[in-house]
Amino acid sequence: MNIEDQQFRMQGVSLNELAKTYGTPLYVYDGQKILEKVSLLQKAFSSVNLKIKYATKALSNINILKLMKKAGTGVDAVSIEEVHLCLHAGFDPHEIMYTPNSVSFDEIKSAVDLGVMINIDNIPMLEHFGTFFGNEVPLCIRLNPHILAGGNAKISVGHIDSKFGISILQLKHVLKVVQAYDLNVIGLHVHTGSDILDAEVFLKGAEILFDAAREFKELKFLDFGGGFKVAYKPHDISTDIMEVGEKVSAAFRKFCKEYGTELEIWFEPGKFLVSESGLLLVKVNVVKSTPASTFVGVDSGLNHLIRPMMYDAYHDVVNISKLEGPERVYTIVGYICETDTIAADRKLKEVQEGDILAIKNAGAYGFSMSSNYNSRLRPPEILILNGKAHIIRERETFSDILKNQVDIGII
Repeated sequence: MNIEDQQFRMQGVSLNELAKTYGTPLYVYDGQKILEKVSLLQKAFSSVNLKIKYATKALSNINILKLMKKAGTGVDAVSIEEVHLCLHAGFDPHEIMYTPNSVSFDEIKSAVDLGVMINIDNIPMLEHFGTFFGNEVPLCIRLNPHILAGGNAKISVGHIDSKFGISILQLKHVLKVVQAYDLNVIGLHVHTGSDILDAEVFLKGAEILFDAAREFKELKFLDFGGGFKVAYKPHDISTDIMEVGEKVSAAFRKFCKEYGTELEIWFEPGKFLVSESGLLLVKVNVVKSTPASTFVGVDSGLNHLIRPMMYDAYHDVVNISKLEGPERVYTIVGYICETDTIAADRKLKEVQEGDILAIKNAGAYGFSMSSNYNSRLRPPEILILNGKAHIIRERETFSDILKNQVDIGII
């Protein structure tokens, strides 16, 4: 969404008025943008039996989950708490894929009791599963394809040194475990990472997945994970979803014909569906010049958007208090007692104290990775749907900081 071309409005709603009404910092999500992204993915894979499993961890507000369900998606959950959240939002157990990592077997048993699809990513847990459930409970197996793909190294998860998945080199061991316990394997899963541009990466993963799938005779689906790249910068490139859909669908149809069954193809997009829908609105507290830089200090920081510091992620920033005027170069920083640079050396319309800045691509991993670091409060969330703004999370208060602390009364 180019908020500059729309005079700083989202679906006709003034962003400056939202900041005035609800205060800052403030997360704002464009519900229509989310629905458009779901529709685009459905269109790209219209020639195959597609199941979208939205990656809950990207943005887990129950209203966003309900919007996804209304759009026809399922969900991918990576913790038992996310499973419960998805059930609370109205998803049926069979619509939920549970893909944990390094959890206790008790958590997996809890997920089985809830009736969701279990995705196992290590051999010891596969053996525990076999010992406890035998062939009574269907499952999926997550494989590590050893493909180095994605942007920042911290979001590349399919390489040989990743903690995620069972190495494709251990497939024979997996097959022995499956045979020994007569496991009911109905799905295989791979995920190479995030910010993948090239359809060829998905095709390379597909071939590895197809080769493995030939060893399993009762499969119902193959899960290709997610990782589609979204645009961050002006004129930035993103994954050509239609090209990926065309090429991967053709390879998938060919495999299904060979396999003898029309399988489902699953994807687990998170960032692709919600990142571009979201803005983080912040207020300028101070404009501070040094011999090296001019800093714009705002009323937010890495406690509300950690991606720039954790992943060196680029987030475009717009001064929505200024439609016109000269541009100057600024470095936007937060109010946290750490180095929390949000954006370095950016051209903005001349900034003054009290101006409102909009930080783009805050829909994914903004609130969901936020914290109370420095005992700061987390912001409210607003969803704009059908041209109306709805508050979907209240701003925290100081009582929320104290809520679970216990004053033992003897100090």
